Amino acid sequence: MIAKLTGRIEGVEDGRCIVDVNGVGYLVQASTRTLAALPAGGVASLLIETNVREDAIVLYGFSESAERDWFRLLTTVQGVGAKVALSILSALSPRELIAVIQAGDRGGLTRAPGVGAKLAVRLLTELREKAGAMPAGIGFSPVLPAPVGGVEADALSALVNLGYRRPEAQAAIGRAAERLGEGASLDALIREGLKELAR
Repeated sequence: MIAKLTGRIEGVEDGRCIVDVNGVGYLVQASTRTLAALPAGGVASLLIETNVREDAIVLYGFSESAERDWFRLLTTVQGVGAKVALSILSALSPRELIAVIQAGDRGGLTRAPGVGAKLAVRLLTELREKAGAMPAGIGFSPVLPAPVGGVEADALSALVNLGYRRPEAQAAIGRAAERLGEGASLDALIREGLKELAR
């Protein structure tokens, strides 16, 4: 089993790349997030998940262990193969994935190609208990609980209506509310929330 490859990135195509390790070119499938982080023509290391089938040996590459761990977990859900798991990881970082699952945001999951409403519900149901124990990746700040009502809920709604993803907006409003304290006005919360999202 191949667990890691370090070599020159020879080429990046749609959904895959070639890693040249001492003259041997390995074709590695990866998320768009991992592919975007690779230095074209430069040397990089990829964590590898090897999938052995009757007709092929397929290598899946990840720039960080959190993404690889999420790939492994996602593929345990019925209806989620390697292709759909990579699609989800292309649409959502590990941090965003935790936030989406904890918030029960079905719409956040259906943004990934290959994930319909039924599969999104299955993912939310099966992974809700496991998401909290999963790695969140680089630069993770804990997901704050959803505002229960009042001004915070109105501020969250305003940011979502402006086009921000619910989990990101939720975390931003939570941090803004914590900084401003109780009794913060709706305008102040929205302003502070937007500052948080701009960082």
